[in-house]
Amino acid sequence: MGAIKNTRNAQKIQLDVCIGKDGLPVGELAYVKDGAREYSVFAYSQDWLRHPAHFTVSPDLALVTGHQVRKPPTKDDTRFFLALADTEPDAWGRRVIARAHAKERKKDPTLKALTELDYLCAVDDFSRIGALRLRNDKGDFLRTVEQGMSATAPLLELEHIFKASRALERSQESAQDLRYLLGKGTSLGGMRPKCTVLDDDGTLALGKFPSVKDERSITRGEVLALRLARLAGIETSNARILIVQDTPIAVISRFDRTHEHGRIAYLSAASLLQVGRNEERAYTEVVDAMKTVCVEAKADAQQLWRRLVFNHLITNVDDHLQNLGFLYVGNGLWRLAPAFDLNPFPDKDRESKTWLSEDTGPITTIETLLEKASYFHLAETEALAVLGEVYGVVTKWRSLAMSAEVGLTAASVEEFAPAFEHSEMARVKALIRDR
Repeated sequence: MGAIKNTRNAQKIQLDVCIGKDGLPVGELAYVKDGAREYSVFAYSQDWLRHPAHFTVSPDLALVTGHQVRKPPTKDDTRFFLALADTEPDAWGRRVIARAHAKERKKDPTLKALTELDYLCAVDDFSRIGALRLRNDKGDFLRTVEQGMSATAPLLELEHIFKASRALERSQESAQDLRYLLGKGTSLGGMRPKCTVLDDDGTLALGKFPSVKDERSITRGEVLALRLARLAGIETSNARILIVQDTPIAVISRFDRTHEHGRIAYLSAASLLQVGRNEERAYTEVVDAMKTVCVEAKADAQQLWRRLVFNHLITNVDDHLQNLGFLYVGNGLWRLAPAFDLNPFPDKDRESKTWLSEDTGPITTIETLLEKASYFHLAETEALAVLGEVYGVVTKWRSLAMSAEVGLTAASVEEFAPAFEHSEMARVKALIRDR
């Protein structure tokens, strides 16, 4: 991995942090594990600090010389500086890594338990989210696969990945299944099975699979939500359904790459606010932060409010701050990233996971959103106009759901109906009519 130094029971591993397609050195990361204590230390390189394009790669890393220490505030928080933490594998990826390691330990009991650095370094370099990259003292980017091999599979291999994912969910996976899944995980998402793939045009995409626990077509539901969102004036990635083994798989384009495989720096909203994993924060705090870092803060705030309206009307209540992000545009400035992980939840209460503001609490009614519209740089008439546009699109959800592009059956449409047809939609209709 990197240079390893042991002092009594303490272990220190050093890695280079680089950025972009060309792997420009940014600084050095040291990971320290001393018993139960785990933390990291980072120092910018002088070349990066003098580089004309330098910027603060993580909001908790000031652009200064010398070492900066990241100690997790709680045992549940990341050991790494937050922009690097955004590249850690999601819960599904961690599950794959842990199961593969457990099988290896059965064969070799001398293998040590996984550390948080092991998880961070197990992400495939080619598909790691954003622009930051890790390199060991041999000059290899992590995770690097064998020469001539690729950890990022083309679309034609989706069937094999799906079979391996299904076996893992059923605890029937073989060592070969795990080898096939390693490195194909993602940083965006949760426990649901997924992988990184190369689309037909050579660009990166996410492949999202149904789970054995699903009671409705989650993959078709997400593609429906993303397509509705785009019609409602929300920037989203391209999303479509592919049928593999008679199973609908969602293929969603990655937004952190250029067509030439250039890498775009990425920050989650949680990292932007420097939020602990168990902290509750509000969208108004995101707007406050956007005023200082976004190149078009007003337009991004208005776009964010549009998304909140859309989430509320389709009952997308999995709106934690890891599901909101920003892309670097240069000169130390960022912009709101396209919307992702949009899912209608017909079986859940219509209450946002992230609060609207510290004084209003979570979003439960459209009136709450309208009352705070001015905070998002929208006058009352402008907010009502946005509300009307989003409402008009959501009312057409049935026809889009049953279109060839989404492919929900009539029975499945009825399963999703409570997410789209509810008292809040009736309330919006009355507000628009009475304006």
